[in-house]
Amino acid sequence: MLAFPTGQMAFLAQPMLRSAPRSALAHANPAGQTAFLQARGVAGSSSTGGFGQASALTLGVIGTLGALSRRQSRRLVGASGWRGSRRAASSSADREYDYDLFTIGGGSGGVRGSRWAASQYGAKVAVAEMPFGIVSTKHTVGGLGGTCVIRGCVPKKLLIYGSHFREEIEDAEGYGWTLPSGTEPALDWQKLIEAKNAEVTRLNGIYGNLLKGANVDHYEGYAKVVDPHTVEVNGKRFTSKFICIATGGRAVKLPIPGADLPAVVTSDEALALPKQPKKLVVVGGGYIAVEFAGYFHGYGTEVHLVFRQPLPLRGFDEDVREHLSELLKAKGIHVHSGESPSSIEEADNGQVVFKTDKGTELLVDNVMFATGRRPNSDDLGLEEAGVKMEKNGRVIVDEYSRTSQPSIFAIGDVTERIALTPVALMEGMAMAKTMFGEAPTKPDHENVPSAVFSQPPIGTCGLTEAEAATKYGSVDVYITKFKPMKHTMPTGRGEQEKILMKMIVVSEGFEGAGKVVGCHMVGAEAGEMMQGIGVAMKAGATKAHFDTTIGIHPTSAEEWCTMRTKTRTTTAADVK
Repeated sequence: MLAFPTGQMAFLAQPMLRSAPRSALAHANPAGQTAFLQARGVAGSSSTGGFGQASALTLGVIGTLGALSRRQSRRLVGASGWRGSRRAASSSADREYDYDLFTIGGGSGGVRGSRWAASQYGAKVAVAEMPFGIVSTKHTVGGLGGTCVIRGCVPKKLLIYGSHFREEIEDAEGYGWTLPSGTEPALDWQKLIEAKNAEVTRLNGIYGNLLKGANVDHYEGYAKVVDPHTVEVNGKRFTSKFICIATGGRAVKLPIPGADLPAVVTSDEALALPKQPKKLVVVGGGYIAVEFAGYFHGYGTEVHLVFRQPLPLRGFDEDVREHLSELLKAKGIHVHSGESPSSIEEADNGQVVFKTDKGTELLVDNVMFATGRRPNSDDLGLEEAGVKMEKNGRVIVDEYSRTSQPSIFAIGDVTERIALTPVALMEGMAMAKTMFGEAPTKPDHENVPSAVFSQPPIGTCGLTEAEAATKYGSVDVYITKFKPMKHTMPTGRGEQEKILMKMIVVSEGFEGAGKVVGCHMVGAEAGEMMQGIGVAMKAGATKAHFDTTIGIHPTSAEEWCTMRTKTRTTTAADVK
């Protein structure tokens, strides 16, 4: 067993014993605890003989903590009827189920929650995920790492990096650089896609190693829920105390004529096109749409962005939406706002004719639908197991990520709370603590910083102006717009890269006065800045904190500390 010198053990025990109530101390039973240790292979005898003074004290402390733990566990049992458990692992002889946790879905959230349960709480855990492939299918192709790693955040960001080099070469002329006469940079699209595929393949392997390192079992195949405690993978059944649904979402196309033509794709296929489209339509006005429109344009594709709203990015702050719309047009992306697709027809040479309800007709190489994602919850056996879902497939969960079936939890995009990878990671860790930790833990969805990797990018944290005015009654709004220092040199692109920064502060006389409740930015490095601002807002930063912070000069970021002039005050009545 672990041996502590008598003095050290007494030192460790003192604060525990001082804080323990008399009723708890009465439960300390060294002899009984010896049997407990022996059953777990710690003590070699049922007798305390040979343990010595430190060992007897150890047993007393264990007994005290055991009593406290039992008292705490009783407090954790409420109307919901579930109980937290500090350590999930038990001997095979005592185990009622094959696993403590079985996770369906090996994306970022599922892997993190599973690893956390195993490594932090000693749970016996398994993950089921389909075999790896660059483009996913519903039942046969997926891969550890999920959408974000294989066909989402990571490959998208890599392609965005590459798309900037053309304009960087153009910017260089404003700084005195020239290319030999008649020389133009050439893009090898196949080499680009192969390099991207190699990187996501490498990351897929890393996710497998992470599970292996945490002693999490990995089953490759399509998994379904059989009952509240049983999962089936490839015809084999496993029982589990808890089941986690972490199956994410899938891109969808609008049900219009021609949507099933080979040239019509979603984000999955768009990231793996074997040939660069010379002309592309992107349908949708959300963050995926503006990101893909930006990077394809950066590589030289003629891009047409079609969405039915007056502005892109519905749900974002209005100033952000307006500013980005102006910059997309300034960059040369063809923006068709207020239009909806009506049909897609085959044309010669593999091209298609895209038509809208406003009479627009475009002959293009590809049409990409970025019209949303649907929770990947169908054909998983959830309804049969008693899990309630909404009509769109969203798995309904409570504030602890638990479904209507007490033994089944769900995290990530399948729950449609905040569809961001870091949020799924946080939900996974909170779920593991709720299942196996000292107390139930709610994932915290307040003040989540995020970025849209449009060109230029967007960073945002907290509430929009309308949301903040509605919640707090009145807010003061600070806005600054400026040309970034890089483009004060003659690059010719200053208007394409103009920066917007916006801060929203609770007005004097209202509860929470002075607190910063929203920060929004359009411009270079917006995502990098917003990460730090997110920390400040999480800590409850006020406008005074920003004003008294010394800016770093010369940077764009220093403007967050110099916005002294209020642009306007907006009240709840103004936004009704």
